[in-house]
Amino acid sequence: MEFQKDLDARGLNCPLPILKAKKALAEMASGEILRVIATDPGSVRDFQAFARQTGNELVGQAENNKEFTFFMKRK
Repeated sequence: MEFQKDLDARGLNCPLPILKAKKALAEMASGEILRVIATDPGSVRDFQAFARQTGNELVGQAENNKEFTFFMKRK
């Protein structure tokens, strides 16, 4: 998936991946995609809740070798 900004949140635990994603999204234009890579297993649940609460769209997510990749579309 194509994205405009990349955020490496590997090694960070809740709530840091969400806080860093929120800050990154605030700097982006509406419709742009942020890719987040995290290693915290709780981030799967966190990013789904974050999308519901903020209106930013979780357009994709994947897991590979205990790394979780999320694609968030800025509202």
